[in-house]
Amino acid sequence: MATVSNVNPHSRGPLEEYDERVHSHQLRNDDHQRGLVQSLQDLHDMLAEYNPPKVVHPSIRSLRPRSKSWIGSLLQGKPTKKLATQIPPNLPKGLYMYGDVGSGKTMLMDMFYDTLPPNITSKTRIHFHNFMQDVHHRLHVMKTEHGDDLDAILYVAADIAEKGSVLCFDEFQCTDVADAMILRRLLEALMTHGVVLVTTSNRHPDDLYKNGIQRQSFIPCINLLKTRLRVLNLDSHTDYRKIPRPPSGVYHHPLDKAAISHAEKWFRFLGDPENDPPHTAVQRVWGRDIEVPKASGQAAWFKFDELIGRATGAADYLELMRSYHAFIVTDVPGMSYRERDLARRFITFIDAVYESRAKLVLTSSVPLYQLFMSPDEVHDALDSGRANGDVALPTDGEDVDDVMRMMMDDLGLNMQMLKSSAIFSGDEERFAFSRALSRLSEMGSREWVERGLGLEHRGGKGEKEGWERVRSRWREDSL
Repeated sequence: MATVSNVNPHSRGPLEEYDERVHSHQLRNDDHQRGLVQSLQDLHDMLAEYNPPKVVHPSIRSLRPRSKSWIGSLLQGKPTKKLATQIPPNLPKGLYMYGDVGSGKTMLMDMFYDTLPPNITSKTRIHFHNFMQDVHHRLHVMKTEHGDDLDAILYVAADIAEKGSVLCFDEFQCTDVADAMILRRLLEALMTHGVVLVTTSNRHPDDLYKNGIQRQSFIPCINLLKTRLRVLNLDSHTDYRKIPRPPSGVYHHPLDKAAISHAEKWFRFLGDPENDPPHTAVQRVWGRDIEVPKASGQAAWFKFDELIGRATGAADYLELMRSYHAFIVTDVPGMSYRERDLARRFITFIDAVYESRAKLVLTSSVPLYQLFMSPDEVHDALDSGRANGDVALPTDGEDVDDVMRMMMDDLGLNMQMLKSSAIFSGDEERFAFSRALSRLSEMGSREWVERGLGLEHRGGKGEKEGWERVRSRWREDSL
């Protein structure tokens, strides 16, 4: 595995490098490509302030299974304390860049890798197939030396993490069942040791290992990639105005430097800054004024506290839906049982957006599936539900994050989980919270996001005008 010392002779970041190449006519200035380079720059800036944790190897003894026999447990002595497996909270969110042949994957990876900040002293770049071959070889050596019952993945991950804190993969893919069964634990272990992952691929994470053997066991790895890496579509899609669609999805966490550019890109795309520069606006509801801090065209931008932190309700949200087709809401917090009033208000807003078929862009401090229940609350609900027989026992390798991700996609599981929690008052409230997660999942889908935007590959201006007629009928019905 080729790990090298990081050298950036010009001390340029990706954006400066891109501008230099445009200036020297090596590249043609392109709005879509510049937006992608801005994502590289966001990560570059976060890495410049990143101090990775010291890599600590687990002991061989801690990686062996506990003996089930009484005599064996006596011979093994007291259990060895396992190393913490939590991903550091300060770990910068990596990148997963996917696109067809010719979309610029290699050029973007070159630009990122060659301009890493000087505090990143060593870096690794490798084709993903070669990386997995190296991993399987290391696992084989460990098991040959210490026995087949050794959980060698954690040790191998620590070895790799020692080589460098930035690991770049070319052509991430999974076609082999042996890779699929270990990938999630391997990648998560690398992140636990503070390794920032950046990868290119031909496929969206959802399309990895399609129709593979035991694919269900690979889903947690897909969820890890989508949650812990920023997924960017390199293929350029423009609307009838020739404005490129932002490369990322509409939801972003955590509230890092990339969250700002995420909100700005979507506001520019969903609004109309050329003809209607961003401005404040006021909507009147039953004699009261609702201030919109930033509006452009049919898009409105609020901070969470400006919209949900005030005494607003369903009538206010309905009026906003009549005036705007898209909403950017930034700085959304996780809401545990202490913030139930805020959560109820936010759910009322989500319902209004969904029922009016509007667009919703969010930046949040936590993943969506942690918006209304913290991991500790879900853990308690899981224990209670399993004790009562309401929730299935965990499968191998399943953790709280996996359950919370599945809650986003499975209304039935969501209801089972919420029934096992004492933090909701009555079935009606449980259903409201459960439905909100399901609706957020649907509103984040590509089909929902792209509908009515007038993207050229979906029909351009004619498609947008047709959708506006549909929403116009909704506004008439809601009067």
